[in-house]
Amino acid sequence: MRPNDILLHSVTKIATFIILTFSIYLFFAGHHNPGGGFIGGLATASVVVLLFLAFDVETVKKYLPLDFQLMTALGVLLAVLTGVGSFFFDAPFLSQTFDYFELPIFGEVELATAVLFDIGVAMAVIGTAVTIILSISEAD
Repeated sequence: MRPNDILLHSVTKIATFIILTFSIYLFFAGHHNPGGGFIGGLATASVVVLLFLAFDVETVKKYLPLDFQLMTALGVLLAVLTGVGSFFFDAPFLSQTFDYFELPIFGEVELATAVLFDIGVAMAVIGTAVTIILSISEAD
C-alpha cells in the first residue's frame, strides 16, 4: 500500500463518519431494541481498525492518544460498579432505574442507569478489540 493513497484516505474519512454515526445509534437503541454497549463498542472498534489500515498505526496513535488497555480496565470497573450500585438501594445486582427529564434542546428524554452499564461495556469492548488487533499486528 502506498503511503499517499488519496482514494483510500478519502473513502476512510467518509466511512469513519458513517460507521461512527451508526455505532452511536446502535448504542442508544439498545435499551428498547437490539443493540447496546457491546455492538456499539464493536462498531466503534471497527472504525479504529479501519483507521489503522488506511493510515499507519503511529499516525493514528498520535491523533488518538488512548491507552486501550486502560480503557478496558476502566470499562469493566464502570460496568461492575454500576451493578454494585444497586446494593445501596437494597435492590438485586444489576437492577436499573429510569425516569423522564425535560432537557432544554431535546425536550422530554428518558435517562436510565443502564446507560452507565452500557458505557462500561462499550469501553471494555473497544479496548479489548483494539488491543487484540494491535497485539496481532505487532507480532513477528
